[in-house]
Amino acid sequence: MPRIAYVNGRYVAHADAFVHIEDRGYQFADGVYEVCEVARGFIVDMPRHLGRLNRSLTELSIDWPVTPGVLPIILREVVRRNHVTDGLVYLQVTRGVASRDFVFPGGAKPSLVVTARKADLAAAAKRAESGIKVITVPENRWDRVDIKSVGLLPNVLAKQKAKEAGAQEAWFVDADGIVKEGGSSNAWIITRDGVLVTRPAEHGILRGITRTTLFEVAAKLGLKIEERGFSVAEAKAAHEVFISSATTIAMPIVAIDGAPVADGHPGSITLSLRHAFFDVAEKSPA
Repeated sequence: MPRIAYVNGRYVAHADAFVHIEDRGYQFADGVYEVCEVARGFIVDMPRHLGRLNRSLTELSIDWPVTPGVLPIILREVVRRNHVTDGLVYLQVTRGVASRDFVFPGGAKPSLVVTARKADLAAAAKRAESGIKVITVPENRWDRVDIKSVGLLPNVLAKQKAKEAGAQEAWFVDADGIVKEGGSSNAWIITRDGVLVTRPAEHGILRGITRTTLFEVAAKLGLKIEERGFSVAEAKAAHEVFISSATTIAMPIVAIDGAPVADGHPGSITLSLRHAFFDVAEKSPA
């Protein structure tokens, strides 16, 4: 079946999905986005994702493209039309179309694009069984990474560098040697005492929705979490290391900059978090 996208009020064939050349998302990366996992026929943590979307729009003074109550209907319809049971649904909102000028345009209507695609959960589970590798790169992004902006060029370059190094993710590290987050994920370690550690999300990282849900998963499993920074050296010496995102859930890290983590194999605590995630996460029928 051909893929279907939603573009500014219309459901169209994916191949025919276009926005105007003067859309400010294209001209200035003046927009935001969200990605929700679709699993077993449910959209996972959708209310939290839409809550974060509202925050991003508010921080950038972009109006909602549709009323908040309509957007879940559009997401479900795009998932349905693409026959996605397991995969993801992506939405992007920009400030809209206007003559190219840096200041906010008057009267521009925000643009909304929604797409969905299938994913191979078996392949993801197999990847988790072997774990992935990360490299570290110096932080070079703007200060407002708490906004889920479509301006992701530093992330693109970091993840390309990771690929060239045979890794699957890159961690941004600040001037003090403290890990901030990945190119598309939050970063975690598990200490020798079994404590989960992740950087506070008040400033300097994106408050991941999967990260937030993992706090509830950890509580269900009786695990303690500390919100604090950790260094690259501490991560390399940790009992377990993992990343979290809507597309990876809890993904074990088995090597950092080429150095193995612990015995170089995924840890049992990370895998337990991954296995328990779906039962704890909020599930909206697709």
